[in-house]
Amino acid sequence: MSTLIETPPVKHKREVIDRAVIRFAGDSGDGMQITGSQFTNTVALYGNDIATFPDFPAEIRAPAGTLPGVSGYQLHFSSSDVYTPGDAVDVLIAMNPAALKMNVADLKANGILIVNSDAFAENDLRKAKMDSNPLEDHSLDKYRLFSVELERLTKTALDDLGLDAKSISRCKNFFALGMCYWLYNRSMDPTVRWIEGKFKNKPLLVEANKLAMKAGYSYCEATEAFQISYEIPPAQLAPGFYRNLSGNQALALGFVTASQKSGLRLFQGSYPITPASDILHELSQYKDFGVMTFQAEDEIAAITSSIGAAYAGALAITTTSGPGMALKTEALGLAVAVEIPLVICDIQRGGPSTGLPTKTEQADLLQALFGRNSEAPIPIIAPATPSDCFWAALEASRIALKYMVPVIILSDGYLANGAEPWRIPNVDEIPAFPVKFATEVNSPNGYLPYKRDPQTLARPWAVPGTPGLEHRVGGLEKQDVTGNINYEPLNHENMVRIRAAKVAAVVQEIPDVVPAGDAEGDLLIVAWGSTHGAITAAMKAQRELGRKIGHVHLRYLNPLPANLGDVLLRYKTVLVPELNMGQLLWVLRAKYLVDAIGLNKIQGRPFKQIEVEQKIEEILGENSR
Repeated sequence: MSTLIETPPVKHKREVIDRAVIRFAGDSGDGMQITGSQFTNTVALYGNDIATFPDFPAEIRAPAGTLPGVSGYQLHFSSSDVYTPGDAVDVLIAMNPAALKMNVADLKANGILIVNSDAFAENDLRKAKMDSNPLEDHSLDKYRLFSVELERLTKTALDDLGLDAKSISRCKNFFALGMCYWLYNRSMDPTVRWIEGKFKNKPLLVEANKLAMKAGYSYCEATEAFQISYEIPPAQLAPGFYRNLSGNQALALGFVTASQKSGLRLFQGSYPITPASDILHELSQYKDFGVMTFQAEDEIAAITSSIGAAYAGALAITTTSGPGMALKTEALGLAVAVEIPLVICDIQRGGPSTGLPTKTEQADLLQALFGRNSEAPIPIIAPATPSDCFWAALEASRIALKYMVPVIILSDGYLANGAEPWRIPNVDEIPAFPVKFATEVNSPNGYLPYKRDPQTLARPWAVPGTPGLEHRVGGLEKQDVTGNINYEPLNHENMVRIRAAKVAAVVQEIPDVVPAGDAEGDLLIVAWGSTHGAITAAMKAQRELGRKIGHVHLRYLNPLPANLGDVLLRYKTVLVPELNMGQLLWVLRAKYLVDAIGLNKIQGRPFKQIEVEQKIEEILGENSR
């Protein structure tokens, strides 16, 4: 772990607590994501376990002060294990009426509410569609309300710097951040260093943001309104070096690592789309590792450029979200037919069509399984947490290269933007999977591009330009072994079955599932992807009540683990929570003839722990305790 940061001396009452959930909310121009990220980095350096939930507006430039323009950042930090960003909020910082209206329902009774009172003029209330001023009508009486003139106080702190009014107003988020550092006894030093690096070419802004943050801290220290602060001790994390990591950052690092472990150059061909674009931004910084990024003009160009890179011998990936995945499907079929290794990252979001561009969903599973013409099966892997995205990228790359197939990674907006502590692995802990290209003619009759490995059914990989290894590529059906174009009915059926058998053979790479919790009992929860945290927390709480519950979280969605059917039979009831209308539920019912029950949420938000617990209570009732 990093060296602990010293907290400032305390002159007030301090209460030690186990955990807290804090949410910053304001306009997209109020710097809420920066504020939340800085607070997150500070508590991570202190040693707390954390989970975050950034919530972006769908509109790029929604009118200031309106409901569609609200941006939020929620952080759950604790001295013990954290599984979710938290169900209810302990502290809400609302920069305007719209932010208050959109978020106050999640604040606990008697929770701390810090409001920028300077933004509650009549015009501000009208933009937020409020009939009365909540700071005056007693509607907030059940909360500990701190009405703070953030803009006036920030202006007073920065008056002597000579900044224009707009620049001064932009510093108010750091005033609020300073207040939060006081509230939770955290040092400002990490953020001071970040400010000095971020604005190093603008010394006036460095001084302004530092002064605003220190002013917020001093305000809490001086005013009698704030009589208590809180201390959350460090968590007992496993020994090692940690960094705070989002899911998209983890995917990028995983692909760079896969490139190094395979000995191949990494190529990414992608078209920018929310919430996948950050992977392209992140990988563009790794040119020193031989990474090549190509921002294509559209989704079709993105995937076909990656297919070309794979044909040329690179570890090739392409990234997108649901609508872009739909545009890539024809080329995905080409990758299946040509049997080219390729990794496709689908960072799922709310749909259909443009849908909810910045909100999370899990509704692309059936598209990933079946969203191509004809018979074109593809292995599918789903990470469970932001840091697990690193390992998912490695595993998807390894399978793609070993079996000469395209592989789909199903992440989502919650994993992509959420963050948690990630223990940096020792490079030697990660096995290498070097690639052997075809270098010689493999038969007396010349090169046979579809002469397969008997275990994996993978065809050889010949880099273009290798003497004597010329062969045909393209979407037309090939003759088995020779690779010549062939339209014979029995050959076509044979090739279709071989391609399906190759994907099915991936099951030999998949470990048997071992349920968390009880190995048999009243209820088995089967799920995938970002529902992992809420389910883990809910199962833990319900087992403490004496219920017999197991949890299988599927990383491999195609093919499914070999023993999954046997595990399903050990439990009286199967529950499948998903952020869709029941897609894995449909697959399990069809494949295993199990009368599973769905828990489905389609709101652009992840599950809360309480929602899963309530479903468990509904299914099992009081008698199973």
